[in-house]
Amino acid sequence: MKEQTEFDVAIVGFGPVGAIAACWLGQAGVKTLVLDKSETIWDIPRAMALDHEILRVFQNIGVIEQVLPHTAPFGTSEHYGATGQIIRSIDVVPAPHPLGYLPNMVFTQPPVEAILRERAQAHNSVEIKLGWELIDLSQEEYRVALRVRDAEGNLQTRKASYVIACDGASSTTRGLLGISFEDLGFDEPWLVVDLIIHDAALAKLPPVCAQYCDPARPYTYIIGPGNHRRWEIMLNIGEDPREMETEQRVWKLLSRWVEPVDGKVWRASSYRFHALIAESWRIGNVFLAGDAAHQQPPFIGQGMCQGVRDVTNLCWKLVSVLRGECSGSLLDTYETERKQHVATLTGRVKEIGAAICERNVENARRRDEDLLARGGGKAPVVTRQEIVPSLQSGLICHKPETAAGTIFSQPRIVTQKGPVLMDEVCGMGWRLFVDGRAAGDRFALKESTIPLFVIGGEGYREEDGIVAAWFDRHHCKAAIVRPDHYVYSTVLDLGSLNAICLDLQRRIGRESVGPAQ
Repeated sequence: MKEQTEFDVAIVGFGPVGAIAACWLGQAGVKTLVLDKSETIWDIPRAMALDHEILRVFQNIGVIEQVLPHTAPFGTSEHYGATGQIIRSIDVVPAPHPLGYLPNMVFTQPPVEAILRERAQAHNSVEIKLGWELIDLSQEEYRVALRVRDAEGNLQTRKASYVIACDGASSTTRGLLGISFEDLGFDEPWLVVDLIIHDAALAKLPPVCAQYCDPARPYTYIIGPGNHRRWEIMLNIGEDPREMETEQRVWKLLSRWVEPVDGKVWRASSYRFHALIAESWRIGNVFLAGDAAHQQPPFIGQGMCQGVRDVTNLCWKLVSVLRGECSGSLLDTYETERKQHVATLTGRVKEIGAAICERNVENARRRDEDLLARGGGKAPVVTRQEIVPSLQSGLICHKPETAAGTIFSQPRIVTQKGPVLMDEVCGMGWRLFVDGRAAGDRFALKESTIPLFVIGGEGYREEDGIVAAWFDRHHCKAAIVRPDHYVYSTVLDLGSLNAICLDLQRRIGRESVGPAQ
């Protein structure tokens, strides 16, 4: 007989990824323990970029209105080659925006992290212990025992059915589990400098974000919210990272743009940009997430986004298993899905980073010529969303004609009170979306309790035709969508719905597919 544990889930680490995990579990009523050895938020910026998938997560956990004031649009980024010419532009997806938000944003991490913590603390089922440090853990058949040192220095034991380790790049949990990193072959020294620029000096700076792919010394320039500006500066061989963090060296490095009277240094920190993926993401009932599971270069701003995707993927599955709605084998899909997604995206970011970091002048010139040739003599334009992959494996319907693994759109639905984002109307569990233009086709769901929503036609009316365009693009009449908004399967013929639902029920080990959230 399974012994009762103190907690359903323990989260180690209360940074933004751990806080979002706590929010997901808390709003599902899961009894959750959160541990973090630090008692306060680190009051300097680290992560700086978000995309629309993550903004949708903020919407779903109930913090989007509080977060948006701390964000700003992340616009076009221009890449300049060895001789200063534009060699590539990374642009934004135009309106209407497919997930309901600007596809790319910059944000200020400390206040957003505080908002996430406050939201997690608001859930009665979540217990938060700050100043508590994980010392050791052991696993039994149905639970994990965590040996912790509390804020007073006393050793205690807490037990949970599952553990999510969100404790950062130097993860104690990963070390205790003996999990190594797979090195994807990127290791470069950079200095990250954040400035608060005085109003009078803003006009001196570039109007768009820029990547200076100069073999003498590559630079990145990012426009943050308000007067926040960030430079990422590659270090040369022989330069002392600690010495390069001093204000004297920082201002010298930035002298082509600003001087000390133009602003103040918020932080200057040296890092090695890595491309690393944990060899295993799960040992027994302990799961790695965020930087504990992977690290990637920051060149398209996806580091924190990846951690948020991790816990969003994992938490709905944990909730389904804890409620007895799905078999425990559902949790096996976490590593399958997220590891491949992270590996694919990291590979693409690494390729971009290798081009940026090219220090050989002749190779840099060939890089520039190749990029311009791809654009027919002009700088090619890509969007950040093109770089982010879909799911390629796991709990998706593997048929070549489907859009399985892509994210289903979120239009604005017209209501009597005005337009409302679709998740506010349709929720976040398993959902079946049917094209209202095909609703005249006769079909009946006999084997599923999955909630059905008709978009268009006689169903919900969308404001901008986003879902209609999605159905047209994928040549389908319906889509079965997971709780994390990824498409399980498209449906070409409504008569095949019952067979698809039966197959889904078989795969996740439940008698029917209903509205688990």
